[in-house]
Formats: sequence, C-alpha cells, structure tokens
Amino acid sequence: MAFKQFIQLGRDIGYSIIGNFDDASSRKKTLKFSLLLLMIITVILLVIMLWWDRSPSDFDPVQHAKQSAAEKHQKMVTGYVSTSTLISLGNYLVNKPGGYLSNDVMPPSIWMDNVPNFEFGVLVQIRDYARALRNDISRSQSQSLEDPDLAIAEPQFNFNSESWMFPPTENEYKKAIKALESYQTRLSNTERDDAQFYARADNLAAWLAIVEKRLGSLSQRLSASVGQIRVNTNLAGEPEATQSTSTPDLLIAKTPWTQIDDVFYETRGTAWALIHLLKAAEYDFSDILAKKNALVSLRQIIRELEASQEAIWSPMILNGSGFGLMANHSLVMASYISRANAAIIDLRSLLSQG
Repeated sequence: MAFKQFIQLGRDIGYSIIGNFDDASSRKKTLKFSLLLLMIITVILLVIMLWWDRSPSDFDPVQHAKQSAAEKHQKMVTGYVSTSTLISLGNYLVNKPGGYLSNDVMPPSIWMDNVPNFEFGVLVQIRDYARALRNDISRSQSQSLEDPDLAIAEPQFNFNSESWMFPPTENEYKKAIKALESYQTRLSNTERDDAQFYARADNLAAWLAIVEKRLGSLSQRLSASVGQIRVNTNLAGEPEATQSTSTPDLLIAKTPWTQIDDVFYETRGTAWALIHLLKAAEYDFSDILAKKNALVSLRQIIRELEASQEAIWSPMILNGSGFGLMANHSLVMASYISRANAAIIDLRSLLSQG
C-alpha cells in the first residue's frame, strides 16, 4: 500500500511540473520544457568548452624559478630553472582549467580534440627532456649512476596518455612531478652532491638532437596537408646502406583531412613547451652558449617558435592549396617550424666546435 502511495505521489509531483500528458496543451508544455532544458545544457557546455579551450598563458621561466626558490627556501643552482620549467609544464597538464582532457570520456571534453592534441605536443616535449635529463644531463659520464628520482619521473611521464581508469593518467603524471620536485630539492642543496645538472655543450646538443627530429617530423606532417610527391632519400649518402624492405623511388605523402587540425594543434603544443624549455636552457647553459657565441642562435629559435603562437582568427584550421585563394594554416606553421629546425641544426654545429 505504501509503495502505491509513493508512486502516486511521484506522479502528482510530475504532473504539477509538466502537466498531464493526456491533452495537447500538456504535451506542448512538456516539449517546451524539454527544449528549454536542452538549450540551457547546450549553453552551459559551450561556455565550459570555450573556457577550457583557451590558449595557455606564457610565463617567464627564470622569474618563475626564482619565485619557486623563494617560496621553498631553495638556492638557484645550475639546472634549477630547467628543472622548475619541466615541473611547471607537468603541472600545466594536470592542473589547467578542465584538468587533463586527453583521457576524458564524458562531454564536453570528448568533443574537444584540439586541446588533447595540444596536450600531447606538450607531453612529448616533457618526455624528451625528462629522458635527456635522466640519461645525459644529470650524469657525468656513461658509466655513472643515474639519479633515482629521474629514474622514476621519466617512465612515469611515458605512461599511457589516454588511460581513463585503473589508473588514471593524471595520477601517474603527478607521481612523475613529485619525483622531479624531489630531484630539485636535492639539486638545490649545496651541502649534498648526490644530485647534479651538468651544463655542458654535449648535453645540450644531445637534447637538441631529439628536438631536431621532433620538429622535422612535424614539419613533414604539416607540409603534407596539401599532398606531396617526394623523392625517396632514405639511403642518400650511404652507397652500401640497406634497408629491411624496398620502397619506391617516389613517395606520396598526404595527411588525411580528418587529422590536419590534430597535427596543427600538436605542433602548437610542441612549440609552446619548447619556448619555455629553451628559455630555461638559455639561463642554465648561458656560460657555454656565450663561449660558443651561440646565444643569438638560441634566441632566434625562440623567436621563430613564438611566431607559431600567434592568435588564430579563423573559426577552423583552413587547408587551402599552396598558392590558392584560401589560406593554409598548416603550411604557415610548417614554415616557422622548419626555420626553427634549421636554426637548431646550426646551433648544434656551433656547440660541437671547440
């Protein structure tokens, strides 16, 4: 009896809100109410998407590191700025508005493919620098012991970027950030020598070699937005070189139209992260760069990458032909990335000179 009364009470409440379904006027009220509710939800989701889709603000790596050192009562030793910048990039991924979106499976983030691609570009640079820091920059020679905190941070950042649960990606990246903070604490302690950052020319060149390959790949993918026929240069310069399977002399490269904006925003994220890491390197490797007369070259790389961060006034990434009436944002981005990559090649050449 009590159950029937409960059901009837529920019906009475429902009728009081949207009326009786039996007559036409009640059905119209129900339809209006449903449409109004749908509009409100849509507007709320659009506002959230616009808020989460904002481009990240730039920060000064040196000033940010000085502020962090003052708050933590730590000393600004060699490598502190670069480590602090790497930590800041990691914190950006997990703590920005909306949090880390690449592994989200619910609206509205599941509809926002540009932000996850930007995140992935940032993440790749974090992974590459963490690997260089673990394998080269923190070690005096190939036979020296690796830093225990960096041995934790580097593989944690390489955890699956799209894991939703068991465990969620954010938790693994937070463990990596915590390990980097532990390394930074030991690095800044001048009474201990178990954490080091060796600002040598060969260490900087080793990291730049990774950056060079990343930018080269992105440049090729961006340029392929309009489709290209390329000459196969896989074995150029090595007359006795071989490869596992044969490939044609002419290769057709074209990025699928569904991936054009993905590549574009991945490149934007890559460039944004590199700008800050290179500014940090300018500070930590300042003596080496000045000795090699390479400061101007590094600053030119930063300038080219900063140009890739200009505001996009088009509501979508356009893919016009190279010399057509419509713009091609991918080719413009490829121009900046290619020039930055060429400058990195020159910088590495300067670093290798005595």
